[in-house]
Amino acid sequence: MQIGNLILNGYAALAPMAGVADRAFRELCMRFGAGYCVSEMVSSKGIAYNSKKSAELMELSAAEHPCAVQIFGTEPQTMADAARFALQYQPDVIDINMGCPAPKISGGGSGAALMKDPVICGEIVNAVSKAVDLPVTVKIRAGFDSDHINAVEVAKIVEDNGAAAITVHGRTREQFYAPPVNYDIIRDVKRAVSIPVIGNGDVIDAKSAKHLYDYTGVDYIMVGRGALGNPWIFREINAYLGEDKLLPKPDLDEKLSVLSRHITDLVKYKGEYVGMREARKHTAYYLKGFKNAAKLRNLAFSMQTLEDLQHLLSEIRG
Repeated sequence: MQIGNLILNGYAALAPMAGVADRAFRELCMRFGAGYCVSEMVSSKGIAYNSKKSAELMELSAAEHPCAVQIFGTEPQTMADAARFALQYQPDVIDINMGCPAPKISGGGSGAALMKDPVICGEIVNAVSKAVDLPVTVKIRAGFDSDHINAVEVAKIVEDNGAAAITVHGRTREQFYAPPVNYDIIRDVKRAVSIPVIGNGDVIDAKSAKHLYDYTGVDYIMVGRGALGNPWIFREINAYLGEDKLLPKPDLDEKLSVLSRHITDLVKYKGEYVGMREARKHTAYYLKGFKNAAKLRNLAFSMQTLEDLQHLLSEIRG
């Protein structure tokens, strides 16, 4: 797929997930065949107020490219300024969040709440597109709630205002992540615009990835929660869609080796104190389906050092 002058290989991207899709996880997924990734969302107001944390979220490594920096906010000029600020971190794309359902984001008028005002959606995309010489993409939802399914309208408006591609999550803000995703609205957006459309929602393995492609006709797909504790999903998707091969699931040794590498990198980038606390939730995802998973999760959520991780791995191996 092509976004502006940027060509994406493979079939699937890693979705931006706040508090989860950080540098360590993005690098890991790219090693397993993700063709593209997007940073955790960054507050445009945070950048305007010189927030160190906001700036740190924009940091990208060589191993992550092609990669977008995702920004959120409500004011076109502030968003444009944040996009210009992001250029120093050398992203390949600027992505605009119009889909986050979290109350602290949408409650302030950002994220999915923007879809209640398609005009401001267009103004934000227009301002950001004029501010940077990079492709600008937009991530939207089906709509804000079941009475306002307006993804097609918003998609047309952001296309007219300079968006180079659109990612559609097929649920409303009201639905968060619970009911089955609405692939019909993703298909409708794809048919309504001429720019590339990326489909997002309920991709948990290679077969569900193929179903999303086949049903909606999208140009690319994005994997979010399906990649948690499961970064090899990208390898599986590429083999199934590219070679019609269903790869076997990784064995225990590979799972534990990948888990160890993931958490080691997390500690390297964030320090042991922060890294190991964040490692707990990641480790719990990897443990899904393991024998004695409840006991192992209890051990995982008490980890404080890399030594604790090694103790857990030894416990799993028996």
